Amino acid sequence: MSSKKLFSILILVIASFQTYAQQVGHTQVTFIDSTRNNRSVPTEIYYPATVAGNNTPIATGVFPIISFGHGFVMIWSAYQNFWEDLVAQGYIVAFPTTEGGFAPAHANFGADLKFLIAEIQTNGAGADVPVSSVGSTSAIMGHSMGGGSSFLAAENNSGITTMVSFAAANTNPSSITAAQQVSVPTLIFSGTNDCVAPPAAQQDLIYDATAAAYKTQVYITGGGHCYFAENNFNCAFGELTCSPSPTITRGEQHAATSDFLSLWLAYYLKGECSKAQEFQDSLASSSRITYRQSQSIACPTGIQEAANTKNNGFTLFPNPSNDIFTMQFLLDQSADVHIDMVNTFGQTVSVLLNNKLPSGKQEISFHTKPIGLTENLYLIRLVINDQVFYKPLLIF
Repeated sequence: MSSKKLFSILILVIASFQTYAQQVGHTQVTFIDSTRNNRSVPTEIYYPATVAGNNTPIATGVFPIISFGHGFVMIWSAYQNFWEDLVAQGYIVAFPTTEGGFAPAHANFGADLKFLIAEIQTNGAGADVPVSSVGSTSAIMGHSMGGGSSFLAAENNSGITTMVSFAAANTNPSSITAAQQVSVPTLIFSGTNDCVAPPAAQQDLIYDATAAAYKTQVYITGGGHCYFAENNFNCAFGELTCSPSPTITRGEQHAATSDFLSLWLAYYLKGECSKAQEFQDSLASSSRITYRQSQSIACPTGIQEAANTKNNGFTLFPNPSNDIFTMQFLLDQSADVHIDMVNTFGQTVSVLLNNKLPSGKQEISFHTKPIGLTENLYLIRLVINDQVFYKPLLIF
């Protein structure tokens, strides 16, 4: 994964994502994938809403999108713990209900998970989830069969930001083989008492194969296979036929999973730099888990300082931007100002303004595609009265 790609992932949403607890809205949408013989992909979608319920108005904000794959002969409703947790944190979560029978086509399921991200980011998800509310960061996730299929979805897929699996089971075609072509940051959860898809025979092999530069495997001590989800008859029946059994409660496994998942997603999907260090600290200190990791995650120092230390001179929106962005000034506009766009190496790529602002002007808009613009992440630098202020700006 290139440093430019990493930079664009880390500082993505800056001022647009909500951080307070959200109400849970729900809608059903059947998408049609025209590239696969008009394949029908019925999907249950949960989203931040103004009030809880079915087909309620979406909350104000822009929210990252997550597609989540269910386990073998399991249904989306078994994952209420995930959607309640994630929507409250400001994510849209889409559950395709395809391949729920006893002879699932894993390749199709992986393609569904991949398709949903691109489709919802491009067109939204019906009247309740307009495209203007869908962020440009995304994650593919899944449990058991869905966890394995997530690797099929992430194979050679640069359109997603990260992927996460829970008790991933090897699929046909092989998740282990597909993992060799997965380069996005990858988080793999395993339960040490999983007898359905034992880590040593399943997730460990997938982790070893994964090509991601940043990958972490979290082993929940005493955790089981089915305990990642809510109680489900089909999964529980399968777990009864093998051993060892979980030695922690379902609630304890949910809590441990949520703690690490929340930090990982906040860092990669919302660009919250401090969450990377919290994730690392939790790995080192938690008595509930063991882990292995390719390398620590951390926000690049220069970007973090620019984003977090000198950031009170103006607001910037929309961010990310693909056409025009607007600056709203928080300082006296009577002085001369200099505004330029700086790349991640500190080089000026475009001078946007070098003059006084028009009298009384509180906002000023700029086109985001000056000649020579080649990277994804830039810093907008404002110099006024010998003070310097920065804001990261993602251009797509």
